[in-house]
Amino acid sequence: MAIQDRLSGNEAVSIAIKQINPDVMPAFPITPSTEIPQFISQFIANGEMDTVFVPVESEHSAMSACIGSQSAGGRTVTATSSCGLALMFEMLYVAASNRLPITMAVVNRALSGPININNDHSDSMGARDSGWLQIYAENAQEAYDNFFQCMKIGEHPSVQLPVMCCQDGFITSHAVERMELIETEKVKAFMGEYKPEHYLLNPDQTLAVGPYDIPQYYMEHKKAQAVAMENARAAILEVAKEFEAMTGRKYGMIEEYCMEDAELAMIIIGSSAGTAKEACDELRAAGVKAGVIKVRVFRPFPAEEIVAALKGVKAVAIMDKTESFSANGGPMGAEVKAAMFGKLGDVLVTNYIYGIGGRDVKVDDLKSVYDKLAEMVKTGKSPEHYQYLALRD
Repeated sequence: MAIQDRLSGNEAVSIAIKQINPDVMPAFPITPSTEIPQFISQFIANGEMDTVFVPVESEHSAMSACIGSQSAGGRTVTATSSCGLALMFEMLYVAASNRLPITMAVVNRALSGPININNDHSDSMGARDSGWLQIYAENAQEAYDNFFQCMKIGEHPSVQLPVMCCQDGFITSHAVERMELIETEKVKAFMGEYKPEHYLLNPDQTLAVGPYDIPQYYMEHKKAQAVAMENARAAILEVAKEFEAMTGRKYGMIEEYCMEDAELAMIIIGSSAGTAKEACDELRAAGVKAGVIKVRVFRPFPAEEIVAALKGVKAVAIMDKTESFSANGGPMGAEVKAAMFGKLGDVLVTNYIYGIGGRDVKVDDLKSVYDKLAEMVKTGKSPEHYQYLALRD
């Protein structure tokens, strides 16, 4: 029987880590992810885990230690947010290029400056091209469920890449929800024992990690990384099926909500998907054919799934909880438009920046986006420029 509990997102992820009992966890505290290393330290001190916790002097050092321990053959996790993730930036590329399946809990928070400790996706989206897989949660249950899947996907023989397991700071990380935990025995069976093929502490193998890569080989290694990212698509679905068999909870690259006959659609990521679903329900009750596409996996990007979900849609709003400063919209907008190019030319498109720096996003705000989509359908025109939602005058 599943275990019923009331937990915050940070508590849920910490319990997932405790149940996995990884070999090593280097971490440095930063709001709003600080609770995760705190909880793990308490679990270790209480004898509930035998993970080696490595306190470090910075997030750059935390990721460096992760690279060292994972290279040595240890299953390794960490947690960070915002500027902590930015400080890791150099080492994110090293971890991915060395094909080290580190699992990192990212509790999304705005990047400074100005200084802001509230939620948006500027931290993980800023690292979207670092070679890490990225999977996002709508709520605490998904944050918990995703962590197990993230680790298993990253460790998949055809993938061998690090994974960011993302949840929204404060909105998900600190809000308490009712949820279901999995029995630890089932978790152990699902995760299995970590048995790396190559690792530094193997006495029977000579191995170098992170050597200089000359021009004659560098491109081939980058291509191999790209193939691993492509392979992750099948691994994500394979692991999701195993997880569904264990828990009954179904996951995929995206989640479609009321999309069967939708004419107006919203593409969104993270906790705001719950607000979008509520707006969709209210509009459906009023006879509006609204739908929501929640992007769960951002890397690898689910281009084919989104295009398939948009068949029959007349207008779509792509929602970005970060500003890319490209003067052409947000990262989600760029990815979705590229996916649609040449395939859905008759669908009207607009891109919104919303909720950055923790700006509250209400049901009525998102209903107003659907109203704009309805106007686009009437005029037959898409806005020439991307827009900001709920911006003060």
